[in-house]
Amino acid sequence: MNYMPGTASLIEDIDKKHLVLLRDGRTLIGFLRSIDQFGLRHQAVLALGQELNRRALGGPTSGSWINQVRRRSSLLGSQLEDTLYSDQDLAYIQQGEEAMQRALDILSNQEGWKKESRQENGDEVLSKVIPDVGKVFRLEVVVDQPMERLYEELVERMEAMGEWNPSVKKIKILQKIGKDTVITHELAAEAAGNLVGPRDFVSVRCTKRRGSVCVLAGMATDFGEMPEQKGVIRAEHGPTCMVLHPLAGSPSKTKLTWLLSIDLKGWLPKTIINQVLSQTQVDFANHLRKRLESRPALEARC
Repeated sequence: MNYMPGTASLIEDIDKKHLVLLRDGRTLIGFLRSIDQFGLRHQAVLALGQELNRRALGGPTSGSWINQVRRRSSLLGSQLEDTLYSDQDLAYIQQGEEAMQRALDILSNQEGWKKESRQENGDEVLSKVIPDVGKVFRLEVVVDQPMERLYEELVERMEAMGEWNPSVKKIKILQKIGKDTVITHELAAEAAGNLVGPRDFVSVRCTKRRGSVCVLAGMATDFGEMPEQKGVIRAEHGPTCMVLHPLAGSPSKTKLTWLLSIDLKGWLPKTIINQVLSQTQVDFANHLRKRLESRPALEARC
């Protein structure tokens, strides 16, 4: 049977469990049962035969579970494994999806970015003030390594980041939820000559691959098994994300864009905060390159 362009992937997804983040912020989780003729080009009508966690996720009332979803971004939907998730797990999945979409929305708006620094090798840090978020920083670099190598270090070897990134003392994965979502605890090193004391972060992180693009996103979350630590200020990420894709014309190189949004908490002058965050991104790129050059590759799955 021949299908119209763009429909094959939809048909293959029928009778599989999906998470769908709607434009109004609601989340539906259930099975894709059918698509109509209008979905053959631009839209999918999701007949969710099983809507889960309606109360916890703020879903619609009974009887309104058929929703038209504009396929504006292929990163909005997630196929879920056939696993029973707790209400809290589903809330974490939703939070990760929302962090990713919010971060991508910020990056997609090219207006208003101000240059903070530009290195001789072309690495560039930009900044912008976002309503309800604050000042965010954007690192743009090209790394002379294939995308799979960056994925290995940033995702598969995440807990080893303290070995090569002096800004990080330790990262620990506290919980894995399905294939795409993890809860992490990160202990950051002192910065700016100890003017910025020890901070830690508890975050939900979401990883997606669509085509030749990898997106790693996250934001602060609550995790009852990791309360605040004595002598350490609990800071908050984001929404933040890294976008990886092969450099056009040079697939052995990777374009990395890192959106950084952090509330360091405590009393710190803005000039110190801006200096620390901007320099953190520049240092990160340099240390990442050294790590990639010095470590053998794993079998990549990005």
